Amino acid sequence: MSRKHPIISITGSSGAGTTSVKRTFEQIFRRENVNAAYIEGDAFHRYNRVDMRTKMAEEAALGNRHFSHFSPETNLFEELETTFRDYATTGTGKTRTYVHDDKEAAVHGVAPGNFTDWHSLPADSDLLFYEGLHGAVITEKVNVAQHADLKIGVVPVINLEWIQKLHRDRADRGYTTEVVTDTILRRMPDYVHYIVPQFAETDINFQRVPTVDTSNPFIARWIPTADESMVVIRFKDPRGIDFAYLLSMIQGSFMSRANSIVIHGAKLDLAMQLILTPLIMQLVDRKRGVK
Repeated sequence: MSRKHPIISITGSSGAGTTSVKRTFEQIFRRENVNAAYIEGDAFHRYNRVDMRTKMAEEAALGNRHFSHFSPETNLFEELETTFRDYATTGTGKTRTYVHDDKEAAVHGVAPGNFTDWHSLPADSDLLFYEGLHGAVITEKVNVAQHADLKIGVVPVINLEWIQKLHRDRADRGYTTEVVTDTILRRMPDYVHYIVPQFAETDINFQRVPTVDTSNPFIARWIPTADESMVVIRFKDPRGIDFAYLLSMIQGSFMSRANSIVIHGAKLDLAMQLILTPLIMQLVDRKRGVK
C-alpha cells in the first residue's frame, strides 16, 4: 500500500462482470479528473492462446484434467506482484496487453490471441487501476493483495456467474454449451483455491443475487436483468461508512448485517457512485497532500 502511489484492484472470476464495474470507475475518474493508469489481468497470463491450447492438451494427455487460466502455473503472479510493488514505490511499472480480437489487433498491431511487448506505465498517473482475475491473490510465493489500497470483489452468486459466462462465450466466442461447461468443470479446483479466497481479502464485495429461478444455469435462455436482481454489498471494515446516508439515498435498500447493505439491482451504478467516489478521492487527495 502506498500514500503516494495508490492502487485500486477489481477482482472477479471469468464472467463475473468486472468489465461493467470498470466502466463505473472510468466514469468517476472522468468526472473527478483522476488520471488513472490501467492494467488488465489478462496481460499476466503466462501463455498466448495457441500455446495455452497446446499446453492444455499436453496436460490432459498426462491425466491433468484441471489445467486452467486460474492457476499459478498459467499466470505470472510474481510479475504481477512486482508491478504492484514497483508502482506503489515509484509510480510506474511494467505491463503489456493481451489482444483478444481483430478490433484490438488493429489498434496494437498484434494478431489476436497474442501479447504486445512489455512497456512502462505512464509516470504521471494519480493511481493504478487493475481489473482481472487475480487482483487480491495470495499464494505461498506471492501476496498481491497487500499492495492494493482499495480492493473490490465482483461476485455474483455462482449460478448467475455461470449463466453470464455461458451467454458471453456462446455469443462472443462461438463456443457451444458443452465446451463452456467443460471449461467450468476444468477450472473448478483452481477456482476454489485461487479465485474464491480473494474475496476474504477485498475491502468491498458486490454480489448480485437473482430473484428469478436460476436452478439450472445450463439451460437458462436469458441472463437475469438488473430489475430481476438484488445486490448485497459487504464492507470488510464498516467503520466510517455512512449507512444512514446510503439508506436514504438508495430507495428500497436495507441492511442485512452490520457490515452489509442490500439494494435493488437497478440501483447498482448509483450505489457504486455513492460508495466509491469518496473512497477514490480519499486516495487521490492523500496522494496530492490534501488533508
